[in-house]
Amino acid sequence: QVQLVESGGGLVQAGGSLRLSCAASGMIFSFAAMGWYRQAPGKQRELVATITRGGTTNYADSVKGRFTISRDNAKNTVYLQMNSLIPEDTAVYYCAANPLNRIGDFSYWGQGTQVTVSS
Repeated sequence: QVQLVESGGGLVQAGGSLRLSCAASGMIFSFAAMGWYRQAPGKQRELVATITRGGTTNYADSVKGRFTISRDNAKNTVYLQMNSLIPEDTAVYYCAANPLNRIGDFSYWGQGTQVTVSS
């Protein structure tokens, strides 16, 4: 059974940084496409960043140049480094996976981790 466990969220001041981690189990991690999504109060869940098994990345325009997605296949973990945070980045951040490397067809989700950016 695929499990995704996020960590690293918290409260940070605007301009600060956080690194989110997502530990995966129950699948061949190196074969999987991984993604980070977020959902702010009263808004729909939105894509933040994705990474294929080959390392190709994609970002939402709102986070380009500030966030970096990466993966460590030896640790079965995907990361989201978030720099220059702004209050609009406040949301619950979710890790997602597709074991067959299908970007945009994420079938497994973590429980989410809260990120709050104060002004």
